[in-house]
Amino acid sequence: MKDMIRLTDLQADDIYEIFQIADEISAGKYSGFLGGKSVVLFFPTTSIRTRVTFEKGIWMLGGQPILFPGDVWDKREETRDVFGYLNNWADLIMIRHKDIRLLEEAAKYAEVPIINAMTDVNHPCEILSDLYALSKRREDFIHDKYLFCGKSGNIGLAWKEASEVMGFELSQCCGAGYEMDGVQVYHEIETAVKGKDIICTDFLSADELKNFKNCQVTEKVMDMANKNALLNPCPPFYRGEEVSADAIESDYFVGYGFKKSLLSVQQAVMVWCLREV
Repeated sequence: MKDMIRLTDLQADDIYEIFQIADEISAGKYSGFLGGKSVVLFFPTTSIRTRVTFEKGIWMLGGQPILFPGDVWDKREETRDVFGYLNNWADLIMIRHKDIRLLEEAAKYAEVPIINAMTDVNHPCEILSDLYALSKRREDFIHDKYLFCGKSGNIGLAWKEASEVMGFELSQCCGAGYEMDGVQVYHEIETAVKGKDIICTDFLSADELKNFKNCQVTEKVMDMANKNALLNPCPPFYRGEEVSADAIESDYFVGYGFKKSLLSVQQAVMVWCLREV
């Protein structure tokens, strides 16, 4: 039994194992793997892509998804008591909650795997899906140079976790005051994008956008990156804000196709967490 809370809890070999499982699932293996098993999910109403792919993935593997809204954690009942009961019935639990400490506390008391479906400081399954999709498009994706355009938040920090595990080069383009620790930081997109292969973005609030005027990714900016560069904005993205409409409409954009991998990768994460080694 294994949890999936931070990518930095994994080794590179673990990630490649998850990718292999995803390949095997696509080839028809693991049919019925979750047969007779119940998967409890805690999701806010705003979740779309992650929730749809997890619920569909559970169903496709033969399991029973049991969904609760994220505000269930606003109850006074202590986490250890919640899991004292859930241990009787759940075979796997996934949680989307802003505070990663809740997931870490859950992992202490749960007798089944805990999967992180997003927190305020990371989003491991989303980034695993992107890396898997990249592995199908690039000859050696860990030798590509990655640029993250956005603030220090859950998407950028999850890319940083992935870079630490896999060893690829990651830099950031952001407004002053939004820097991540431990990465090369640029404040001008024209300089940042040169020599880069994979350009990723994250959405920004109206107040944050004022400080990112020099960081917008456009088609012209993508033309300055390395040949065959890819644009992978994290949804939800907003045309004309962190990324321009012409960049989304260009051949650089791979967003929709990349997110197709969410289904098989999140299924693979569930199998990896439960599979006996």
